[in-house]
Amino acid sequence: MVLKEGRWKNTFTFYKPILKEQANASEFPQIFLGVSLQEQPDKFYMAISRQRLVVVAESSMQTVMENLQSYRMKLAVNCEGLQYRLGDFRLQVGKVVPINSENLRGIVMEMEYLPISSWESSHLIMSEFFEIWTETLGKRSLPGHFVHVEPNFSEFGLSDQYTSQHTVVQYASILAQMAATSQSSQATRN
Repeated sequence: MVLKEGRWKNTFTFYKPILKEQANASEFPQIFLGVSLQEQPDKFYMAISRQRLVVVAESSMQTVMENLQSYRMKLAVNCEGLQYRLGDFRLQVGKVVPINSENLRGIVMEMEYLPISSWESSHLIMSEFFEIWTETLGKRSLPGHFVHVEPNFSEFGLSDQYTSQHTVVQYASILAQMAATSQSSQATRN
C-alpha cells in the first residue's frame, strides 16, 4: 500500500568564485554545489567535486559568502515534489526547476530503504527495486528514461553508514548528469 507522506523541497545552488586577481584562481574551487535540505534547515552543505569533499556548515554560511563577496550564484534549482511510503521504501518524486521559473529541467526520484542504513548492505535491494521500477515504467511507454546514478562515496571519504552527506554527493552526481545530458542535447540541436 502506498501512503502519501507530504511535500518535499531541496535547493541546489552552483557557486562560482569572484576572483579579484588571477593569481588567486588556484586557491579557490572553480565551482561548487551548495545544498539546502528540507529535513535539515539549519545546515548548509557544500559539495566540492574536484577535491572530492563534502563540507557541512550552518545555514548562515550562505549569508557569510554573500557578505564576503567571495562567490556568486551561477545557477540555482529546486527539486520539489511529493513523498510516499511504500512498505520499507520511502520515495520522493519531483521536478527539477530553476528558482524563479517553472521551466522543467528534469524529474528526480529519490528512494530510501528505511530498515538498513548501510550502503553496502542495501545496495543489492536498491538495485533490484530499481530494475523492477524501470521494467514497470517501460511497459507504460512513457517518454524519456530513468538514469541510475551511483556515485563512489569512498572517493569523498564517506563511510558505509548512510548520512545526509551521502545524499549531497548523490544529488551532485545527478545534477552533473542532467547538465551533461542537457549540453549534449543542445549540441545535437545546433
